[in-house]
Amino acid sequence: MPELGRRDFVRGAGLGALLFTVAGREVWLTPRQARAEGVPFQVLKPHEVETLEAVGETLAIGARADGVAHFVDQQLTQPPAHALLSLRVTEVRPPYADFYRAALAGIDGASQAQHQRGYAALDAAAQRAFVDALRQGKLESWKGPAQGFVYAMLRNDAVDVVYGTVEGFARINVPYMPHILPQRSW
Repeated sequence: MPELGRRDFVRGAGLGALLFTVAGREVWLTPRQARAEGVPFQVLKPHEVETLEAVGETLAIGARADGVAHFVDQQLTQPPAHALLSLRVTEVRPPYADFYRAALAGIDGASQAQHQRGYAALDAAAQRAFVDALRQGKLESWKGPAQGFVYAMLRNDAVDVVYGTVEGFARINVPYMPHILPQRSW
């Protein structure tokens, strides 16, 4: 990540933006804008993006459109100490991409075993039931990090991208009070 001046950082953070690489240039975009503009993924593979967006949408309505996969992907390009992922404050050691790969593969593998198709291909009711079983650690044929932990980390990502901004606070009619809760930088 290039060295940023304080003024540039504050301006980007105030907009809820992150620094994305687009055509070799660093540009400030929100994860929602990055998704809308089709910013290429740097770390996540297409099937991982599809699964992460589908799970994110199940966990927090609007996560797909708000760019949950772009948020996670962008954060995976950052030095681990600077990542805004909840995973950073757990005992999981970098590289964090390993956790996401294992978690998303676990979700798709269990979905394949249970429904003969990946998670993203399930209907909304089946997705909700699957995520509820994941939350409770009741998915059979699971191969991946602890189910409840996967649920918690992916839920945090989805909630952060949907509600962790000034606009997110407004969506649920909660006034943003910067003197009490500083704005998140995405």
